[in-house]
Amino acid sequence: MIVYGKNVFNQIKEDPQSVSEVYILDSLKDKKLRDSVKTLKCPVRSVSRKELDTLTGNGIHNGIAVKVKDIPTYSLDELLARKKSQGPGLYVALDNIQDPHNVGSILRTADCTGVDGIILCRHNSAGLTPTVVKTSTGAAYTVPVAIVNNLSQALKKMKEEGYWIAGADMDHARDYREGMYDAPTVLVIGSEGKGISPLVKKQCDYMVRLPMAGSISSLNASVACAVLLYEIMNQRDPLPKKNDR
Repeated sequence: MIVYGKNVFNQIKEDPQSVSEVYILDSLKDKKLRDSVKTLKCPVRSVSRKELDTLTGNGIHNGIAVKVKDIPTYSLDELLARKKSQGPGLYVALDNIQDPHNVGSILRTADCTGVDGIILCRHNSAGLTPTVVKTSTGAAYTVPVAIVNNLSQALKKMKEEGYWIAGADMDHARDYREGMYDAPTVLVIGSEGKGISPLVKKQCDYMVRLPMAGSISSLNASVACAVLLYEIMNQRDPLPKKNDR
């Protein structure tokens, strides 16, 4: 797989074993980036802008692209076993989200908010594509991802493990600030067009909604996910009151 961009490279270089080859723009003037490339013990090719544009599908590559091994993914059991945080677990399950930019943005926010892992559907969903990696600014390498065949069954297992399933939806939902986020939680984000599927809804313990004060009825999936994750962070680790400082 070819991934590209300065931010992605800066993340990948921390795991040099995953890098097979580096392609760098022959006219690149970024000395710091060139020096970073030299630290990797792998083949480096100097290529023209036309070649680099072709390699990256005319993406915004910042003068660098990298051929990498496939990003490892996990079973649900393996994902749960990798949990590192000491507090109640927090996972995000994406129900057939097909836009790779949404998946990448959610991975980026998940990294920023300390999410323990992402659960993706194997079918009818965006996988860990170069666009996802680029949009995630490298978070695809820092947030573990499980790929499941049946999200409904995966959530059922999470409930058996003590997790509460909170779905983001407008129907029969409580205000997002009233979620029970102090418990181990799986946040479910539905697809761009249809939202959360009926079978997955049946596994949700409750729904949360974001109030819409204007004329638009919904937010982009990745934006809604970001708002919810930061609310969970806020409730789990609130800012101290002035008198307590």
